[in-house]
Amino acid sequence: MDELRLKPDTTYDESACGHTEPRTWISEARCQRKFAAGVGPRRHWKKVGGMRVIAGSLKGRRLKAPTWNGLRPTSDKLRETLFNVLTPRIAGARVLDGFAGTGAIGIEALSRGAAHVTFVEHDRRAQALIADNLAHCGMADGYVIIRANVSRALADLQGESFDIVILDPPYAQQPESIVAAAGERLAAGGVLVLEHARRDTAPESAGRLVRTRHVTSGDSALSFYSWAR
Repeated sequence: MDELRLKPDTTYDESACGHTEPRTWISEARCQRKFAAGVGPRRHWKKVGGMRVIAGSLKGRRLKAPTWNGLRPTSDKLRETLFNVLTPRIAGARVLDGFAGTGAIGIEALSRGAAHVTFVEHDRRAQALIADNLAHCGMADGYVIIRANVSRALADLQGESFDIVILDPPYAQQPESIVAAAGERLAAGGVLVLEHARRDTAPESAGRLVRTRHVTSGDSALSFYSWAR
């Protein structure tokens, strides 16, 4: 019988092992149960690299990944591409991490010197995951976690402004309205970044914002927006 050596606190790509749900995540315990039950191929499991903080004061810290279906964490590679562009703007910035998921993007911003990050996430499990990841990184202040959908949070944040807004909505969601609403919370001279599927065309403009840059990485893309002049 083939032997599978599973490491603690590791997640595996379910589609890579021959199970049927793409873009999903399963825990070590669930992996073991599947093998014990003889479900799925026993070979060719593809380990998903654990998330980590890429640079800054928290560089190298490992972050927990979701153990349930339906959450699509931004890859380390795409996150690195994003922050290569944002680096000149990060120090002292007020950041909004919308559709925050694991919190990896906002935590990366804090690690690189952002003054404050507002995490917005409607899923209670993801909210707890963000809190766990922040605690693991030793972050006690400099952030707030709002459990609400992004549209509602943006309405409730009236009067607030952010230097950087990062949105990672579900790829199937039409982003124009949420980009326009988020633009109302963007400070003058600020930048909004929309992550989306590479195959999809992001809007050239939305509300007061116009697209100024487009970067692709694998199957994903980043569109950058600023105030129209």
